[in-house]
Amino acid sequence: MSETEAILQQNTSGVLSVIGDGGYPYGVPISYAYKNNKLYFHSALSGHKIDALTANDKASFTVIDSDLVIPHKFTTLYRSAIAFGRVRIITDKEEFMAAAHILADRYAPESLVTMDRREQEIATGGPSMHMLVMDIEQLTGKECIELTRLRD
Repeated sequence: MSETEAILQQNTSGVLSVIGDGGYPYGVPISYAYKNNKLYFHSALSGHKIDALTANDKASFTVIDSDLVIPHKFTTLYRSAIAFGRVRIITDKEEFMAAAHILADRYAPESLVTMDRREQEIATGGPSMHMLVMDIEQLTGKECIELTRLRD
């Protein structure tokens, strides 16, 4: 696993950026799960994000892993990942359930929530939400030189 993939694996939220009304960018903070070069999200059935993705499926997703301001050195220790790809609404029932379980594994693992409780939540919440998946076409990362030197 690359360091950039590790950022996606370790974190739980980022900013999904889509092409919104009038061609303006629209960035929305959102929780996610990463698995097999895909990002999974859940969403309300309607809203600006869904409208934008329906009109244009191209998106980027940014995760900030580190952002420590060092005032006396006039610098910031930063590390981030940016994924580019296409986001689609999952319409297949089996794929929807698989995505729901990927998100549940991330946010409500079996060690904290029983499988029965998870299944109940998916069954009751499922009809009122979309599952979205981004197939990552390009993944980049950025890190300040100071953190790079610490690793080397």
